[in-house]
Amino acid sequence: MASFFSSALRTLVRLLVLPLALLVGLVAPANAAQWTADQLTVPANPDGTTVTFNEQEIKAGRKVFNSSCGECHAGGITKTNHNVGLDPETLALATPPRDNVEALVDYMKDPTSYDGEYSIADVHPSIRSSDVFVKMRDLNDEDLRLMAGFILVAPKVQGQQWGGGKIYF
Repeated sequence: MASFFSSALRTLVRLLVLPLALLVGLVAPANAAQWTADQLTVPANPDGTTVTFNEQEIKAGRKVFNSSCGECHAGGITKTNHNVGLDPETLALATPPRDNVEALVDYMKDPTSYDGEYSIADVHPSIRSSDVFVKMRDLNDEDLRLMAGFILVAPKVQGQQWGGGKIYF
C-alpha cells in the first residue's frame, strides 16, 4: 500500500512539475529581456552629444510621461493634431528641432508652435502654464529630462507603433 502511495505521489509530482517548468521557461525569457545600450542612447543636445539612460530612468520617465502627457500623447501620437506626433522624424522637422533631450526639456518648459513662431503655453501643458495645467506643477528638471529620454527611446523600442497613430493600430 505504501508503494502505491509513493508511486502515485511521484506521478503527481511529475504531472505538476513538468507544466510548471515549461511555464516558467516561457515566462522567464520575457522578463529577462534587456534593452541594449544603443536603444538607451539618444541625442542630448543639438550638437550631437549623446546620453545613455538606464532602464530605471526610462521606466521612471514613462511613468511621469503617462501621468502628465499620456492623455493627449498616448503611444506618441498627438490626439489634437494627428499630423504632429512624437516620432523622431516629426520631432526633427520642428523649428527648432525637438529631437534631443535638451530641446524637449525646453519645449516642456515653454512650448512653441511647430514652426517655432509663437508660444502655445496657453493651450499646451508646460511648466510656464502650470497655474492652468496642474499636472505640470510638481515636475522638476529631472522629471522633464526623464520624460524626454522616454520620448526619444520609445521609438527605438516600439518601432513604428510609437507616434504612428491610427495607421499602425
